[in-house]
Amino acid sequence: METMYVCGATAVGKTSRALALARELGGEIVNGDAFQLFQGIETLSAAPSGEEMAAAPHHLFGVLEPGESCDAGRYSEMAGEVISEIHARGKTAIVVGGSGLYLKFLTHGASPLPRGDGKLRAELDAKPLEELFAELEKLDPVEAAQVDRHNPRYVSRALEICLLSGEKVSELRDSWAEKTRSIESGLKGVWLIRSRADLHERIAQRTRQMLFGGAVEEVAALDGVYGNWEKAIGVKEIRRLLADEISREKCEELIVFATRQYAKRQETWFRREKWLEQVRF
Repeated sequence: METMYVCGATAVGKTSRALALARELGGEIVNGDAFQLFQGIETLSAAPSGEEMAAAPHHLFGVLEPGESCDAGRYSEMAGEVISEIHARGKTAIVVGGSGLYLKFLTHGASPLPRGDGKLRAELDAKPLEELFAELEKLDPVEAAQVDRHNPRYVSRALEICLLSGEKVSELRDSWAEKTRSIESGLKGVWLIRSRADLHERIAQRTRQMLFGGAVEEVAALDGVYGNWEKAIGVKEIRRLLADEISREKCEELIVFATRQYAKRQETWFRREKWLEQVRF
């Protein structure tokens, strides 16, 4: 049994594409959107409607309480278990979403490069660039020959990785690149693309439907509930609307702008995923 990925920017049409694939392949749909995991913000997060949910089995939609926290690692574990169960039933899993990091953890696993360390970073930032580069040359001459020696951020990060991991950053990256090529040879998915004008129009329509379809009431009902869900586009704008700080028209304008910016970042992310087949509308 296989897993199919349907990726793309917000409002591009991922849900309808996933449903079409589910009908064609007899598959089951798995959520790949960070905010559609949460209950109570179905309108705000543009989760599939009840009718769409009834058209095919859906998993990991509205499974977390708004006060819960979730990251890419936890999502990967939850989705991995669901996908294994779908495969055990002899079905195709169709993962649909636009949360690039969550999908990356699911498909590739976590990067072997260590996260930044605040204390070490402060120590490195206090040193002259020349001293940092000299230390990097000693620990990893291959990386030192490739890095932009005039960019403090690049030199510092390369040195930080060497010190935290106890390994050469060049070797870590080469090993990860080889693993990535092996993983991607077995992946199958599509990246849905629309023209900028078309996508912007769809974002504007969705935003209006969201505001008049219950998103304002969802945010109001979760007053005092804190968690990851608050990072969803529209929350801060709707809270300003509820506080009478802005008009509904201004709220709509701000959400449209923020959504367009987010869609642009999503497109940049998926452009780097060369294993995805591009599907243009």
